[in-house]
Amino acid sequence: MRVGIGFDIHRLISNRKLIIGGITIPYHKGLDGHSDADVLIHAIGDALLGASGKRDIGYHFPDTDPKFKNCSSLLLLQQIIGITHPKIINIDSIIIAEAPRLLPYIEQMIDKIAFSLDIQQAQISIKAKTYELLGDIGKGKAIAAYSVVLIK
Repeated sequence: MRVGIGFDIHRLISNRKLIIGGITIPYHKGLDGHSDADVLIHAIGDALLGASGKRDIGYHFPDTDPKFKNCSSLLLLQQIIGITHPKIINIDSIIIAEAPRLLPYIEQMIDKIAFSLDIQQAQISIKAKTYELLGDIGKGKAIAAYSVVLIK
């Protein structure tokens, strides 16, 4: 058994779709990044890579490589599975955002991630928290995610 932890943060910008957990969420801003900037999927990917001893997501998918420009993070996650070949026991994640409210989208995220990883929804936990108006996240300038995975 091995444990990995992942973290990601992206700033919010105008004129970009907000994609978290593979779900497009209606909002007037989106996350800035080279790929689709899905903080949750990036955190899960980093946790899987860490648990497998395979470095980090930036090493495998550098933001200097044009083939990853605007790429779906779910596609990157599937490539991470090809790199790590894990037997996933469970994934526990936290998304930190002042807005928008993410609770209505959590089940869809779980379904999308479970399907992408070919695991059961019960193996995934996603929680949404605010930053209580503190820092850039609390001021609505960024969204972050943490994820822990247990693999065999």
